[in-house]
Amino acid sequence: MRGVLPSRGVAYGLASAVLFGMSTPLAKTLVGSVAPLMLAGLLYAGAGVGLLIVLAIRRSVSLQPIALPARRDLPWLGGAIFLGGVLGPVLLMHGLSLTSASSASLLLNLEAVLTALFAWFLFRENFDRRIALGMLAIIAGGVVLVWSPVEAGGIMGAMLIAAACLCWALDNNLTRRVSTSDAVMLAGLKGTIAAAVNVGLALMLGHGLPSGSALGAAAMVGFLGYGVSLVLFVLALRELGAARAGAYFSVAPFFGAVLALLVNGEPITLRLLAAGGLMAVGVWLHLTEQHGHLHTHEPLVHTHVHSHDEHHQHLHQGDQDGSEPHVHSHVHEVLTHSHAHFPDAHHRHPH
Repeated sequence: MRGVLPSRGVAYGLASAVLFGMSTPLAKTLVGSVAPLMLAGLLYAGAGVGLLIVLAIRRSVSLQPIALPARRDLPWLGGAIFLGGVLGPVLLMHGLSLTSASSASLLLNLEAVLTALFAWFLFRENFDRRIALGMLAIIAGGVVLVWSPVEAGGIMGAMLIAAACLCWALDNNLTRRVSTSDAVMLAGLKGTIAAAVNVGLALMLGHGLPSGSALGAAAMVGFLGYGVSLVLFVLALRELGAARAGAYFSVAPFFGAVLALLVNGEPITLRLLAAGGLMAVGVWLHLTEQHGHLHTHEPLVHTHVHSHDEHHQHLHQGDQDGSEPHVHSHVHEVLTHSHAHFPDAHHRHPH
């Protein structure tokens, strides 16, 4: 059975990819003037502070409650913040200091591959032959990028970037577990904690704050490329699941590579074209993958912003006026039906 892709989740994933992809070559321009550890902290400071301001403004004009993660989900959130907000950015910044921005941008496609592998085999998301072939094409592109002759230090830089991808792949799967919580709150919390840890460590190691212009540039790149991008990615996780959201996000390096060529004047090489072509085939296979079958929803209790659709047919308590969309803890009863779907917050069933 083939249905229609959920355009909202796709739009979230692609918009997130554009913002993050363009942030990589922009961050590369700051590596020489700002220590990698300090830069990682400043990027997340821009994300965290900016999103908390957005959250405060939104809360002041709307009385709608914020969907907070349940207590049982806090370990997942803590792991995601450490891997994706603290360790991953530091590895990426050190990797960027040893390799070109265009190569780094394309190599970041490995995040999608690792995200899918963890989602399929550790967290048991479903997958089919089409999406598996797409991942193989992306892996092949990454191998071409790493093992072809590169500039001095390129292999070590590639290994550091691959390690960052590993951290973010685990982060993506852990964040998926709490993706029904408020996306701005989750991203703002991750940015604030990651900034405090990384900036604090950088200062302890003797790295001073950069000039005002570099500080402002890092904050702006962080707010858009790490903050707003992460909010959109959390929404994509909620709609599509970790593997498929990661697949859409894997177009990010193409935007980053194009911007790197324009901004940094880096040459277009056959290696870059070959890797980009293989990765483009993989992305296309993911973009055209769809999934639908008869499935059963098990009983579920959770909290998130929702409207009353096919999956939300429940009664309200007396203190809820029924206006939509709204936020409250609600119960999903057993439901069996057939339609096109992805492993979103309501379709995490075995196959």
